[in-house]
Amino acid sequence: MLDASLRTQADRFGSENSWTRKNRLARLVTAWILWLVLLGNAAFIIWLWGNGGGISAVKNIATFFTSVGRITGLLSAYLALVQVLLLARLPFLERLLGFDSLTIWHRRNGKAVLYLVLAHVVFITLGYALLDRLSLPNEVSSLLGNYPGMIAATVGTALLILVAISSFVVARAKLPYEAWYAVHLTAYAGIALAWVHQVPTGNEFILRPVATAYWTALYMATWVFLVMFRVAQPIFRAFWHRMRVAEVIVEGPNVVSLRITGQRLDRLGIQAGQFFLWRFLSPGRWWQSHPFSLSEAPAGTSLRITVKASGDFTRQLAGVRPGSMVVAEGPFGVFTDAVRKRERVALIAGGIGITPVRALAEEMRGDVVVIYRAIREEEVVFRAELDQLARDRGVTVHYVIGHHAAPQGERVMSPEHLRELVPDIMDRDIYICGPPGMARFLERNVRAADVPRSHIHIERFAF
Repeated sequence: MLDASLRTQADRFGSENSWTRKNRLARLVTAWILWLVLLGNAAFIIWLWGNGGGISAVKNIATFFTSVGRITGLLSAYLALVQVLLLARLPFLERLLGFDSLTIWHRRNGKAVLYLVLAHVVFITLGYALLDRLSLPNEVSSLLGNYPGMIAATVGTALLILVAISSFVVARAKLPYEAWYAVHLTAYAGIALAWVHQVPTGNEFILRPVATAYWTALYMATWVFLVMFRVAQPIFRAFWHRMRVAEVIVEGPNVVSLRITGQRLDRLGIQAGQFFLWRFLSPGRWWQSHPFSLSEAPAGTSLRITVKASGDFTRQLAGVRPGSMVVAEGPFGVFTDAVRKRERVALIAGGIGITPVRALAEEMRGDVVVIYRAIREEEVVFRAELDQLARDRGVTVHYVIGHHAAPQGERVMSPEHLRELVPDIMDRDIYICGPPGMARFLERNVRAADVPRSHIHIERFAF
């Protein structure tokens, strides 16, 4: 009987693994297509610049500077549009990379945009100053006073620099989320002002209808995608699913769960481990959306999220009244069973990172081990539910409680400690979820425990 059960489970996992391989192949093909589109557009932009005299018109140091200024300006505008699309909630892009990876690429691309914009300003100003035989201050005054669209470009550049500064780690840590979010909204105004400076008045476009049509199409396509997936889709889903808060449950000190009901929730295509961007339509909260993972496997009739009070918004969620309307964007994330490659799995959670791990432990089949790291006993959430999963589904659960500063605390979650908890850890897929610092620490130690990088899946709890 047991052998038959194990064979059935192995056959099912083999079938799922075959589907996973096909899924990975589809994702790989999609990734190649996206890279070809991205690099193809960049190559076409460079060709337009070169065909418009970007190389042939270079006769001296002044024309060299202006030519470099033009190409850096064009590439910065292109990457600014890519920047918008990276977090425009495009479903195919999110399924391919995951929200966490998109956020990392968004941050890296934002730095590239900033550096290219600054290079454009420096090179174009130097080039024009040499051509006009003016000092730099006089040339700046001339550009602002005599060139169409230059004031708009200056304001747009200032807004982009402001956004970049607000994104630096130190500045971000000191800014309230509301201020950070408001500053980032100004990036859209900066890009719109860049179009005013670039297309209607730019030297690259005035006498070149092909370049004008191409760039206009790029800007229009970006705004269409943005409006469709950031505005229209959430509004449509709000009316289609009619989500509301059914109950608010206190789970522990500073931790609450919200159960959300609605219509046709089974059509959302949700998987355990995924998250939504939640917007609660109640006073003081309606204009903010925050990411929270599901804390139980979706059943089609309701959704549950569990939140720890760590900021102004999360502290207020305990006061959300049942019946409050909810707008949810998602589901997002690839921290799911679909990326799994092995029958045996270890799910490692730190702090409130237990939320998607608890959902995965409920949904996953096969040999599943959960390691739950917390500093103090009272910080453990879902102990009763995890213990129930251990009894009913055979999930192995390890609670690792204690501070690193305590005696022998330096061994906690070390590679050696991980091997003691899970002796065959190198033969498992590893899922890690927790605050960014803890996630990096755990990833490093899991790698040191001889787990290949391709078998490590990470979800970092951060904006």
